[in-house]
Amino acid sequence: MTAVPPGPSGPLGSADAAATGGVSAGGLSYATAGVDIDAGERAVELMRSAVDKTRRPEVVGGLGGFAGLFELDLTRYRRPLLASSTDGVGTKLAIAQAMDRHDTIGIDLVAMVVDDLVVCGAEPLFVSDYIACGRVVPERIADIVTGIAAGCVQSGAALVGGETAEHADLMRSDEYDVAATAVGIVEADAVLGPERVRAGDVVLALGSSGLHSNGYVLARRVLLQHAGLDLAAPVPDAGDSTQTLGEVLLTPTRIYALDCLALTAAIEVHAFAHITGGGLAGNLARVIPSGLEAVLDRTTWALPDLVSTIGRLGQVALPELERTFNCGVGMVAVLPEDALDSALALCSERGVPAWPLGSVGRCAAGTEGTDGGTVRLTGAYAD
Repeated sequence: MTAVPPGPSGPLGSADAAATGGVSAGGLSYATAGVDIDAGERAVELMRSAVDKTRRPEVVGGLGGFAGLFELDLTRYRRPLLASSTDGVGTKLAIAQAMDRHDTIGIDLVAMVVDDLVVCGAEPLFVSDYIACGRVVPERIADIVTGIAAGCVQSGAALVGGETAEHADLMRSDEYDVAATAVGIVEADAVLGPERVRAGDVVLALGSSGLHSNGYVLARRVLLQHAGLDLAAPVPDAGDSTQTLGEVLLTPTRIYALDCLALTAAIEVHAFAHITGGGLAGNLARVIPSGLEAVLDRTTWALPDLVSTIGRLGQVALPELERTFNCGVGMVAVLPEDALDSALALCSERGVPAWPLGSVGRCAAGTEGTDGGTVRLTGAYAD
């Protein structure tokens, strides 16, 4: 998406470069047909300084190559595994485009991929992105990439390449979509997951910064269409907050990668779960082994105001809210009980809100999931 190294015929890449530059002298050109290579090259120059800030020592070369190169020092590892993750941002993009603010959506994009990597214990190494747009506006593309670069800095990953494709006859001039792939590395004997989880483990919640990048179809339907709210107006039931609804909805996703790696370096961690689509129970269940059950206590935290507002205005039932939104928990760690105090202290030092969320025990007879363990939420949310 981000045309970081330009493609074979310029920063728009090989897909669009396949078209000829023009029909004949004085006839049609690529630019008059809707693809402006010069604008793409201008976008690359505008984003260059932001991309440079993500550089790691292992990165070989700079912008302009056909591929991003990364030198992996195998002497640092015993039996390394590469991990990869690909994702997008979903319809949160519609909020960014409606507000004409594009400098934070890249943070969301990086969060979606690097925090999936760290769930297995992998350190993010590098990110490559893709932007498809109706028209290359250099300043807008540079804003998007600046956000991607900021997310890379937050996660310790290098932005090594990307692609910007101008789809003039398929997308509106103000429309774009983004995607990215991140690659990380983890020792084979350090991979985290359900195989490590044991009865007696505790579940630690790491607080979210907002809706992150999931549930925006429902949020937009309720808030903007059903309730008719204005993105420029204050959020209902927000108390003394001066933020507009649009600003709240665009709050960047918290990136947990370095925090999770700090936890694994300091204490024993058995598993992480990145809370995205499917909610807290749906994602945590992916790392709970068959025969075990994680019981989570709603009384340990309050349902975020925005989620409560969506529920009230749209008459959305609590189970539907809980499987659509992260409900205030963006990442969870499963760890031995004797590591809990150290984990809480470390999270506090790093400025990450964290609290004991529940525990893992054996399932009651007949309650096991068909493909693994189960997750059960109990109690009522704190006021």
